[in-house]
Amino acid sequence: MILIVEDEVHCRDTLCDALVDEGYSVDVARDGHEAMDKLATARPALLILDLRMPGMSGNTLYDEMQKSPELAGIPVLVTTADPARAPRGVPILAKPLRLDKLLSLVAFACGRV
Repeated sequence: MILIVEDEVHCRDTLCDALVDEGYSVDVARDGHEAMDKLATARPALLILDLRMPGMSGNTLYDEMQKSPELAGIPVLVTTADPARAPRGVPILAKPLRLDKLLSLVAFACGRV
């Protein structure tokens, strides 16, 4: 399962549809708080994370995940219009998103390459 954490409805729905069309199981969260609730009961194979969100930002969510041994090992792909804000060492997909690049990075992270 891939967890998409994105506050923009259009972007979230587009990502979800594209990944489902490729055969992935997908769940979504509207912000970092909702993502943390979902991570309390599920371990996704990949987390696609927007950085700028109301409530708990993507950076705060990422920092919280790194504090937990169970969550720190979940691969993260950051989507952002401002790559300079991304955590160091995390793969970044700049917005506006290119679908071919997204699918390539997801396939690699999920071991489909």
